[in-house]
Amino acid sequence: MKTFIYILIAIAAGLVIYNFTQLDFNNLFEGDSSIAAVSVLAGLCAILALSILLVSKKIAAKAKK
Repeated sequence: MKTFIYILIAIAAGLVIYNFTQLDFNNLFEGDSSIAAVSVLAGLCAILALSILLVSKKIAAKAKK
């Protein structure tokens, strides 16, 4: 499970980097740039949620001991 979460974090990071390159900072909320901006935020939220999941798994493992 831990490896799967790390793979998902890597995929999300790759998508954030790709979508960041698609941003047009002159027209940030117009056309394809708005889709890329939303995708960057969604990817960052996914990374945050998966990181919280990893920490909660570690806490649960310590609580069992």
